[in-house]
Amino acid sequence: MATKPIVVGTDGSKESLRAVEWAAREAVLRGAPLRIVSAAELLPRMIGSTGTSEYDTVADLLRQDRDRALAAAAERAAEISPGLLIDTDRLTGQPALAVTESGNGALMLVVGSRGGGAFMALVLGSVSRYAAIHASGPVVVVRDETTATHKQVGVGVSDPETSTAALEFAFEEATLRKASVMAVHAWHTPQTDISRAGPPPGPAADVLEAAAARQLEALLNDWREKYPDVQVSQDVVHGHPGRTLVGLSARADLVVIGRRSAHAGQHGPGTVTHAVLNHAHGPIVTVPSS
Repeated sequence: MATKPIVVGTDGSKESLRAVEWAAREAVLRGAPLRIVSAAELLPRMIGSTGTSEYDTVADLLRQDRDRALAAAAERAAEISPGLLIDTDRLTGQPALAVTESGNGALMLVVGSRGGGAFMALVLGSVSRYAAIHASGPVVVVRDETTATHKQVGVGVSDPETSTAALEFAFEEATLRKASVMAVHAWHTPQTDISRAGPPPGPAADVLEAAAARQLEALLNDWREKYPDVQVSQDVVHGHPGRTLVGLSARADLVVIGRRSAHAGQHGPGTVTHAVLNHAHGPIVTVPSS
């Protein structure tokens, strides 16, 4: 059994329970324990009752919601994966930071894409996006239903020199799931409208596409040697990377993308990571570049 846990965040919402279910199944695949965490969103200077009042404060109610969310998540995980070693942890502090830090040293951190109610939806939504960019390890953001099985793991390859960690995660997942790997490289030129389907006309596009295909093929050959039992295919697409990966997510069990440091200036609202997290059809994994 793996000694490192899989950590999953919950707020009691339907979306977070989907993440718990996904994490429980993943823990079984990896032979890892499951740690379920939840944080109460307390405003500055918000404190609980001192025990002298018969009335609960808002802080008390939020903590009670957190505890109920943890209990419900642990029950759901046990239903999904009987016999799984499950631990729960009440977090303190700002939820996005607390949940993200709870994944330090874990095999992965799993979160839902958004929360249930108006307030908690903002909490979970901010947590998932913060974690997907700032966490020290792999982060899985679970979107939509996750019961369909495609037996395929997708991985986006932008720069071969910084894609090692994402490829390693993708091939490891494919091995565990007995699935294939689809590696995709998407490219577009600044002169081309990214909303237009298909490559721009002219021989220059063919030359660029052929060069990218050769480079991707050479890169994947090394991984074919490391994982000879995994079937590998590739695709070089002219188009916006975010849109391409969103399309891939509709036919893969999960899609893996690499991410650079949060301080690299690459994470504004229009980046590939945000586009995929906002529109993907299934679980998305962001893996920090090694």
